[in-house]
Amino acid sequence: MNVYKKSHTTYNEKRKQLIRKTHMEHIKNTTELLGMKDLNIKITFILQHQTHLEIRARLDYAAPSCPHCGGKMIKYGFQRSSKIPLLDAQGFPTLLRLKKRRFQCKSCHRVTVAETPIVDKNHQISHLVWKKLTQLLTENRANTDIARTLHISVSTVQRKLAQFTFKEDYTKLPEVISWDEFSRNKGKLAFIAQDFETRKIIALLENNRQNTIKNYFYRYPRKVREQVKVVTVDMSGTYIPIIKQLFPKARIVLDRFHIVQHLGKAMMTTRIAIMKTFDKKSLPYRALKNHWRLFQRESRKLSRHRFYSKTFRQTLKPKEIVDKTLQFSEELRYYYDLYQLLLFQFQEKRTTEFFEIIEDNMNLVNSTFKRVFESFLKLKPYITNALQFDYSNAKLEATNKLIKDIKRAAFGFRNFKNFRTKILLALNIQKERTNLVLSRI
Repeated sequence: MNVYKKSHTTYNEKRKQLIRKTHMEHIKNTTELLGMKDLNIKITFILQHQTHLEIRARLDYAAPSCPHCGGKMIKYGFQRSSKIPLLDAQGFPTLLRLKKRRFQCKSCHRVTVAETPIVDKNHQISHLVWKKLTQLLTENRANTDIARTLHISVSTVQRKLAQFTFKEDYTKLPEVISWDEFSRNKGKLAFIAQDFETRKIIALLENNRQNTIKNYFYRYPRKVREQVKVVTVDMSGTYIPIIKQLFPKARIVLDRFHIVQHLGKAMMTTRIAIMKTFDKKSLPYRALKNHWRLFQRESRKLSRHRFYSKTFRQTLKPKEIVDKTLQFSEELRYYYDLYQLLLFQFQEKRTTEFFEIIEDNMNLVNSTFKRVFESFLKLKPYITNALQFDYSNAKLEATNKLIKDIKRAAFGFRNFKNFRTKILLALNIQKERTNLVLSRI
């Protein structure tokens, strides 16, 4: 018996600890489930319409002292019922029609209305709806969608969105920063800077002009800016002089993806130019057009599995298709071998060999490859840093993808301030993860 009591006590203690840990709260009745925890509210009846649920109730309590003169008050009657939207119940929009008691002072004859913690004085939207609105604003949802979900107006959602403010801390900067731009409207670009480690957004500016970027980062003291060690950017040369001015001790690292992308575009342009020299109905033309992806891919990553090629009418490996197609043009073979050799040296991070190949073939390549090679030689120190360090703009590109999703969900933003607030709410706020229990059949 003692053993049973001891084990039962241990179970209760563990249960209480679990309740405290998960912030559980015991719900006593239906009114608390609906968020109506005011004991002064008495529900008269509930109507179920085809479109919504209607709860009719009264707010009544003993007459308090007058808030104006402190005199005695008497009950005066009920106010006209207020329409207070609640959260959905049973999947239906729920409306509370609440009649509030009025009180009149015997001394000053002023009339006051009963108050409830469900809704603020002179307001029609409940606190539960405001809390849910705040939660939904942190998600990737359009304002019209949120308004439709909570059965409120879009202007109410926008008014709540405008209340959010974010404090700027100009006393510290991360050691590694990523820079990039993103499209905010047609033909207009906005600037974004992000902490490489934590992915926290540091700057979100309306445009990517040099003066705008300088004016923002000059708010940080020089000692703070000197703490930045690495800045990762794409191959846009406009940012490099600004970074040198703002962060004198930082190393500039170009994004490796953009370097490979430039090589890939040069190879694709060259392949298309060679393809157009053949007749459209010929086998070389169809092979270069139908299997173009194989020429863009790194040769070491080509699949070893055979498949049926409608162009050659044979079951071949991807490498065999490439070899057969290269036999149609010696020029194509030269550019393909050069492209694969550059990719190999770049993936192996052999900086010296990579630039030696570029310098040796500078006068032999076409204008497309020559333009790319010239830009590589111009940015040689920063490409060298990209091969030496493991930093890149990959995390920032993922952030830009989320920003595009926010923009797409709202069908664009005319006001950049609202767009900026929406981005910072969705990406800069740490959200608590909730575990839902799902039933299984």
